[in-house]
Amino acid sequence: MRVLVTGAAGFIGSHLSHRLLERGDEVLGFDNLNDYYDPTLKQARLDRLLPLPGFRFVKGSLEDRAALEAAFDGFRPQRVVNLAAQAGVRYSLENPHAYIDSNIVGFLNVLEACRHRGVEHLVYASSSSVYGANRKLPFAVEDSVDHPVSLYAASKKANELMAHTYSHLFGLPTTGLRFFTVYGPWGRPDMALFLFTRNILAGLPIDVFNHGHHSRDFTYVDDIVEGVIRTLDRVPGPDPQYDPLAPNPGSSSAPYRVYNIGNHRPVQLLHYIEVLEQCLGRKAQMNLLPMQPGDVPDTEADVEALRRDTGYSPATGVEEGVRRFVEWYRAFYRA
Repeated sequence: MRVLVTGAAGFIGSHLSHRLLERGDEVLGFDNLNDYYDPTLKQARLDRLLPLPGFRFVKGSLEDRAALEAAFDGFRPQRVVNLAAQAGVRYSLENPHAYIDSNIVGFLNVLEACRHRGVEHLVYASSSSVYGANRKLPFAVEDSVDHPVSLYAASKKANELMAHTYSHLFGLPTTGLRFFTVYGPWGRPDMALFLFTRNILAGLPIDVFNHGHHSRDFTYVDDIVEGVIRTLDRVPGPDPQYDPLAPNPGSSSAPYRVYNIGNHRPVQLLHYIEVLEQCLGRKAQMNLLPMQPGDVPDTEADVEALRRDTGYSPATGVEEGVRRFVEWYRAFYRA
């Protein structure tokens, strides 16, 4: 297939592009290589993709409608995976406009490009952050998600609503994936594992919020990519079981689905740090701090819907996943 991947120089996007190319798909990567975090890391990911047969790249932003439409017209994708977005919960408290530009205006441009060019299936990144103030665990796609606690979360919930509108009005098949705390080699420097590793190796203390008492459904990047590809290959149709008198938020009478994509095995943050200490052979100095605004205490993904519909079965525990990350980090940074 011809697959357009936005955010192809990003953490998940670069891994996904490799997997699609390995199985014989053509991939057009689209990314603006912005400086939200170190652009040299994004360029390094991209440099691994550029020599590969079947890969092409266009530099551009989702907000740049003309550039995005030109990429669609030049490549004529059959399917699209939209992973480009302004990421980060905490940054959304500092720079809210970036989230509207990329995650709302940019996503509208993606929907319009898909609609007018007959794209067979749009898969897009949502986030576990949409569960916000929910406390019932595990989080299930059947749950209400009307209480976001950050603008980032609100923008991702908005993406799901916008996608449903296009599925309903124009018959565009869309699938939203609520990612749960993705980690692994080539990861994002603003995420905890990266920050912890850098500081521990430098002999600096690490900031541990909520005094380390919260838990996260840490999901290894290879398991995430497996789930993305399984959903990409399964174009949704109207749900024959959908009942408008008792609506299921995860499906619709339109060709629309939303899934959780996580490990379904939450891990206490303090245990995560212990595993990292073992892999690094060093102890961490911890600054134990209260929970930050916009954060939630615990996450856990109910992945039953994704397992039922695609056979998704995450296989990587944190002991193995953190070890692989540390090996990559030491090699990449010669640390």
